[in-house]
Order: sequence, then C-alpha cells, then structure tokens
Amino acid sequence: MSNIAITDAGPSAAAKPLPTRLASGFVSRLVIIVPYLWLLFFFFIPFIIVFKISLSQSAIAMPPYTPVLDFRDGISGFVARFRELSFDNYVWLTQDALYFKAYVTSVIIAAISTILTLLVGFPIAYGMARAPATIRPTLLMLVILPFWTSFLIRVYAWIGILKPEGLLNQLLLSLNIIDQPLIILNTYTAIFIGIVYSYLPFMVLPLYSSLEKMDYSLIEAAKDLGCPPTAAFWKITFPLSLHGVIAGCLLVFIPAVGEFVIPDLLGGSQTLMIGKTLWNEFFANRDWPVSSAVAVILLLLLIVPIMLFQQAQARAQEQDK
Repeated sequence: MSNIAITDAGPSAAAKPLPTRLASGFVSRLVIIVPYLWLLFFFFIPFIIVFKISLSQSAIAMPPYTPVLDFRDGISGFVARFRELSFDNYVWLTQDALYFKAYVTSVIIAAISTILTLLVGFPIAYGMARAPATIRPTLLMLVILPFWTSFLIRVYAWIGILKPEGLLNQLLLSLNIIDQPLIILNTYTAIFIGIVYSYLPFMVLPLYSSLEKMDYSLIEAAKDLGCPPTAAFWKITFPLSLHGVIAGCLLVFIPAVGEFVIPDLLGGSQTLMIGKTLWNEFFANRDWPVSSAVAVILLLLLIVPIMLFQQAQARAQEQDK
C-alpha cells in the first residue's frame, strides 16, 4: 500500500477573505495611480491653463489678458468666449525674428553645453566606477555635495571668479600667464562655464549608474586579443554606457534650453535665450498671451524628442526580448 504525502500549500488567492483581496488590489492600483495624479495636477492642468492664456488677447487689466473659456456667464457666455479663441499669438511668433533667434540660440547653447558636460562628466563617472568599492560612496557624495548649496549662490560665486578683478584673473596675473585681465564675464564662455558646472551632477550620476554595472572583463578580454585601449573604449565601454549617456544628455539639455538665471547673471543683457525672452514678456512687457505661446512652443519642442526617444527605447527592448 503506497504512502500518499499530503502537503498544505496554504490558502489560495481565492480563499483569502474579500476585504484582504480588496485592500491588496487597492494598494497595487494606488502605486500606479499616484504618479499619474502627480502629472495631472502639476503638469497637465498647468499646461492647459498656459495654453488657454496663449489663445487669449492682451489687455490692460488684472490679469493682463481677456478671459477665455469662462463659465461665469453661463453656457452662452462660454460659447461667446470660445469663439474669441485665436491663434494670433502663435502667428505673431512666426512673424517676429526675435523669437526664432531666441529658440535657435537657446538650442545651440544647450547643445554645446551638453557636449561639454559630457566631455567633463564621462571621465569623472568612469573614474568613480573603476575606483575601489570602499571609496565610491565618498566620491558619489562629493558629486552631490554642490546641491547642498543654493543654486543662486553658486552662480553668484562665479561672478566673483570670472569678473575682470576676480579670483581667476588675479591668479593668472600673479603667475605672469597674462598681462591684462581676461574678459570672460558677460560672454557666452561664462554661460558655458556656468551651465557645465551647475548641471555636471545630472550628467555624472546616470553615467556612473551605467558604468558601474558594466562587465570590465570584456575590456580585459579585448586587450588580451590585441585591441588598443582607444578601440576598446569605442567598441565596448561607450556602447555599453550609451543609455547613461543619453539619459545624462537629456537631463542637461532640457533644463539648459529654458535656463534663465545663468544667462542673466553670467551672460549679461545682450544674451538672447528663450528663458530671458519669457521673463521679459511676462514681467517687463506684461504680455502674458504671447509669453504663454512662447512657453507652449518651448514645451512641445522639448517633449516631442523625448517621446520619440522613449518609443525608440521601447522598440529596442522588444527586439532584445
């Protein structure tokens, strides 16, 4: 007579009490809902408000634009306001070369700054990833350390460093490297220095995350097979860290395009960037509809490439599977 082993597999999901199943389902859904609620209240709704203002007309009032899509006058008033919606502000942006130059200049400055940040940040991240595991937390803390100081104070500090009588010129003059002070402040060079310094951690952290996970035995195998170090970097290290490179470039490029503080303090009044243009339209000209149209176009200019990049990443992950 054979022995029959009877095991207790525990209560199945169907055997759990109904309140427990409902609570478990609610928690799992809440984890998904919370990020969408955050985007709804802090991104989508503000974007709709700005887009609505961009379709209105400027007025000498408070706020300085004609109300649109207003239910205070009932359905008939809403319909009347809806008919007043106009894309004249967007047409105006295409007719004034100032805004086009501001967009182009912002994209060029942001692109150059992103490339410079990558050139500076990649060796730092690579050195951190190859450092002994015992000192990596310390190196990581040193990268994050500038965030402990106010962003505005750090930018103001560069004014004291870069001005003609600043620390940099005093050092170079004392070492007899230059005969007269260099004019760096209120130039594009100062803007590049400020952006690279301010956004360097945003480049280093994603790169470090990718390089730390890399299998360095692949490089050793390439060297054993006679591959030069430069070729091994471009064929192994850089492709494996490409996700970190792209993430770091996006984290630097996106805020750099709309940067206002650094161009205003280090670039001077002659610097034409879209962030300064927005500030002037909002607070100097008080033309909220035009400035809202500028903001909407800037947002679309940045979101569309990000969405295309995400779709390309999703297709690449599906192909890898």
